[in-house]
Amino acid sequence: MKPTFAIVTLGCKTNQFESAAMSEKLIVAGYLPCNFEEGADLVLINTCTVTSNTDAQSRNLIRRAKRFNPLSRVVVTGCYAQVDAKSLAEMPGVSLVLGNQEKGELLAYLAQSNAEGTFAVAAIRGENVEVALEVASEAKRSRAFLQIQNGCDAFCSYCIIPYARGRSRSVEPIAVLKQVDSLVAAGHQELVLTGIHIGQYGKDLTPQINLLSLVQQIEPRLKDCRLRLGSLEPTELPVELRAHTTGSAKICPHYHIPLQSGSDRVLAAMNRHYSTSFFAEMLHDIHQRQPQAGIGIDLIVGFPGETDAEFDETCRFVASLPVSYLHVFPYSRRPGTLAAGLGGQIPGNIARLRAERMRQIGEDKHRQFAREFVGQALEVIPEAGDHSGKMRAVAGNYLSILLPFDENLIGQRRLARVCRQGTQGLEGVIV
Repeated sequence: MKPTFAIVTLGCKTNQFESAAMSEKLIVAGYLPCNFEEGADLVLINTCTVTSNTDAQSRNLIRRAKRFNPLSRVVVTGCYAQVDAKSLAEMPGVSLVLGNQEKGELLAYLAQSNAEGTFAVAAIRGENVEVALEVASEAKRSRAFLQIQNGCDAFCSYCIIPYARGRSRSVEPIAVLKQVDSLVAAGHQELVLTGIHIGQYGKDLTPQINLLSLVQQIEPRLKDCRLRLGSLEPTELPVELRAHTTGSAKICPHYHIPLQSGSDRVLAAMNRHYSTSFFAEMLHDIHQRQPQAGIGIDLIVGFPGETDAEFDETCRFVASLPVSYLHVFPYSRRPGTLAAGLGGQIPGNIARLRAERMRQIGEDKHRQFAREFVGQALEVIPEAGDHSGKMRAVAGNYLSILLPFDENLIGQRRLARVCRQGTQGLEGVIV
């Protein structure tokens, strides 16, 4: 009987991509995928360490895996494993801990030892070359992630990721284009360029290129597939890139850009190298060029030293921006970061209240943006159905639309007319 495996993924789209790649390797090696709750023979937990809460989630998943199947082999990898391998390896039931660079050699490490407490974690800040994991089919999903870059050199004062992912490293263009061809041939209707800092793409390569150049090489190979850009830092969206993306019929009209704060003093304390005026000018330029574009931003509230007045300033600033959704995070003190040692740590209950207020602003913004498309036709890709007889479809600008369920349409690009804005969001029909 073939051994079974389950993968649980926490955190970012880069982790999701790497989990898909490891899943493919295991299937080729003869493993059968199953659900985590079924008690697989092998459980792989791909961790995140952005906050202490995600660390706690990872530890809880390890304990749950052993409850579902006391005989399961538990392997822990990802960013938490990278920065604190020893404590994870000492947890009862953990067989193997692998760093982020070791993910690509998963099968080799599985073959070496079955003893508990083994770990292999390289000093990732010393890595200079990125060899991306490859995904051939992305589990037959309509949307496929394509990793073009890894690592980060920004060292924002609240963030542990440069230590967990290493320095910025780009995948060679020829390898990226090979993956594009493979995923398009597999029938995917959307490719998402992902990485930790994709706006830094190509700066470490010889000869140097940039994200715009890579995108221009990808577009002719897409055929009927559309391209979506992952998160881009504010300083990594120059006018030339904005002009191209807003004018391209192949690139989804969707931008996710971390803001983090609407106070210039707080931005400086976060080690974010831009001002609110710079950010606002850039977003208004995108909106003027492409009014239908969805624009999402990340925000951290309750950063050490953030006053009530500075939080109010952030609220007013965000309310003035042409954004369609927010990702809001109450600040979480992360050991090993500069911000963890700052004075003026905000009590958790205050940070949570600020997050609730900011999320309400985000909900209002999203409803206002979505309302503008009632009566219009949007290109969508239906992704999944539910028990209510509806299926969720995602438009190019990242709006979610509920449609009457039709299994034959899942994964296919179609035009949908938005009929109304209901209590659960936009509702429409296939044209």
